[in-house]
Amino acid sequence: MMVKINEPKRILIVRTDRIGDVVLSTPVIENLRLRFPDAYIAFMCRPLTYEVVEGNPYLNEVIVYDKYGKHKSWISSLIFSRQLRAKDFHWAIILHPTNRAHLLAFLARIPVRVGWDKKMKFLLTKAIVHNKQEGEKHELEYTLDILRSLGIPILSKSTYFPVKKEAESFIEEYLYKEGVGSEDLFIVVHPSASCVSKRWPSQYFLTLIRMLIHHLKTKVAVVTSKEEVVYGEAIVKGERKVIDLRGKLTLSQLASLLKRADLFISNDSGPVHIAASLGTPVISIFGRNEKGLSPTRWRPLGERSFYLHKDVGCQRCLAHSCPKDYLCLKAITPKEVFTLAKKILQPLYLEKVKV
Repeated sequence: MMVKINEPKRILIVRTDRIGDVVLSTPVIENLRLRFPDAYIAFMCRPLTYEVVEGNPYLNEVIVYDKYGKHKSWISSLIFSRQLRAKDFHWAIILHPTNRAHLLAFLARIPVRVGWDKKMKFLLTKAIVHNKQEGEKHELEYTLDILRSLGIPILSKSTYFPVKKEAESFIEEYLYKEGVGSEDLFIVVHPSASCVSKRWPSQYFLTLIRMLIHHLKTKVAVVTSKEEVVYGEAIVKGERKVIDLRGKLTLSQLASLLKRADLFISNDSGPVHIAASLGTPVISIFGRNEKGLSPTRWRPLGERSFYLHKDVGCQRCLAHSCPKDYLCLKAITPKEVFTLAKKILQPLYLEKVKV
């Protein structure tokens, strides 16, 4: 069957990086569905981010590419590309440039392959200029630029995370056992992040949590992934009233917890964007002075989302090793975060928070 190149019947969206990146890519799914209501739309992602898109109402299929596991070898990737080819996609929209993503779409013989002009860009049929490193706008807008280049109207910029009923039931039961009721102020804290230059000091988090518990009488839960439990160790040991959920939740359960929370306080990380997509008030703490990694590009979106970031006069850096001992992070004090948290909670809970 002949298919018009501008009227695809089968579309593959590819994004194989991290949680927040995929959350911020969900408007691409919705806008494609609005433009092509009868198309078959699939999303290819890593196992890590499967739960971000599984259950998305605008998708027909989620395809998992395990680039660090099952599909790590080139032979397994070649087999994977043949499986993609059998699905007969007409478009591949590659939202994050990697050599493998470009090669897989090419080997799958997808006629239209659109992405950024990085990595093996010669394998694309349409390459968009990549200037994300300048951080001139939000990542969500950069992502939507690929659709704009195809003439697809942007009718929605709302991010989406599917919350499962069984996960909500699990969280409600768990919090009930921990003594958290509907009348309690409930705050979730996430002290970890993917690299050291994004991690506010643990002692600062501990001080903040003590202030929240003492002054606002809040219940506080601490969350991390299984791989990052160490970053909450000092907090849990230092404050016995904390609910320790480090490494204990699936992504769906984490989303349900964040939906239940009155406020989420976190380093710059993926869960920030999950919380924002659910409408939960967010405070995100940013470090490092690098345009492409700044709040302009990566801040949580929404009227109830806030961030703190200090310019301490550093040159642009990635700061995996910082000669100033991460002054940008340490310049943000627990008192500043507490003051912002109190301000956010005040209009919602005047009867509970004595201000």
